[in-house]
Amino acid sequence: MATKVHMEALSPTMEEGQIVQWLKAEGDAVSSGDILAEIETDKATMELVARGDGILRKILLAEGGVAPVGDVIAIIAAADEALDVPEGAAPAAPPAAAAPSPATPAPPAPAAAETPAPEAAPADDGRIKASPLARRLARESGLELGHVAGSGPGGRVVKRDVEAALEDGAPAQATAPLIAAEPFTEGPDVERVPLTQMRKTIAKRLVESIGPVPHFFLTVDVDMSRAADARDRLNRSLEREGIKLSFNDILLKAVAEALARHPDCNAHWGGDHILRFNRVHLGVAVAIDDGLITPVIRDAHRKGMARISAEVRELAGRARDKKLKPEEYTGATFSVSNLGMLGIESFTAVINPPEAAILAVGATEERAVVENGQVVVRPRMRMTLSCDHRVIDGAQGARFLATLKQILEEPLAALV
Repeated sequence: MATKVHMEALSPTMEEGQIVQWLKAEGDAVSSGDILAEIETDKATMELVARGDGILRKILLAEGGVAPVGDVIAIIAAADEALDVPEGAAPAAPPAAAAPSPATPAPPAPAAAETPAPEAAPADDGRIKASPLARRLARESGLELGHVAGSGPGGRVVKRDVEAALEDGAPAQATAPLIAAEPFTEGPDVERVPLTQMRKTIAKRLVESIGPVPHFFLTVDVDMSRAADARDRLNRSLEREGIKLSFNDILLKAVAEALARHPDCNAHWGGDHILRFNRVHLGVAVAIDDGLITPVIRDAHRKGMARISAEVRELAGRARDKKLKPEEYTGATFSVSNLGMLGIESFTAVINPPEAAILAVGATEERAVVENGQVVVRPRMRMTLSCDHRVIDGAQGARFLATLKQILEEPLAALV
């Protein structure tokens, strides 16, 4: 019996996936559990495995193609078995348009008044029936879906219908994307960069956060003199083991300790409830080529700085290679974003729902400050806590920052 290969949800937030490469070709023998393809999700590149035995008879989505979760992208079947290709399935590669014969000129196109444009079948509620992928392609191309004839089940507009309509020059939407009206949208002075799955998800998540989540921000300035001394002493003692701690490692340990004391900031918004966690799973923002990802240090409050340091480096390396597993970048209870190594003095970060807070950390730099009536130079660092006001009140956030500041300014406080 034939096995339909679906675009699977390979991450908890994945809505569509892109084929990076097929590792099996049409005609190859396939066993259940074999790796069929590499799929780019919203967070990483994952492996798609076969769910049946037989021959990879048909590939319906070419490399580079994008399909929503649930779409059929290939078929595994016996060599002599008849294939039931789903209606609306995208072809592995669009057929090349036949060039008109020079001896037989193509007839002129009929006037618009003579032949009305085809129309898509409306749904019961009056909306055009179309797949999510077809809607996205139409929106990005400025195509009016109402003028596209659907070839999917019940007249549903699918990807191939939109592509065919674009080739035929179907009418554009009255309100096309702004980029279509901008000058210099093509040519040597402009580079059009397609969105990766990660960048699409970042864009969507930011809209879900900065609008609906009522942010407020608290900033403190920290004297890092004793933290710097502690780091130097620890690095000297760990030198033989090849361990070198950074300010970020000290910061993450301090954050974990402060959250353990203030679980009201180690929380998630649940819509009709608040989840407060007694375990600290720390999300650490890592910049990669496509955007940002937050590997998670589980139970950070129970780990020493050396272990936190090793885990951060190992997870960050695999994040840049897009090799993280979903459980390694989901489930954070609180996140930290540090741009100090890039020279940023201070900034505000956007909360990653359902988390209730994120800490933005700036650079540690020598600054003149007044101590006991005297101007002295001290290494200082600014931190800004972004809070979801539905979960955290100003006083709660301030108490957490006060504890964190105390730990950083007196590292021995973490032992108390």
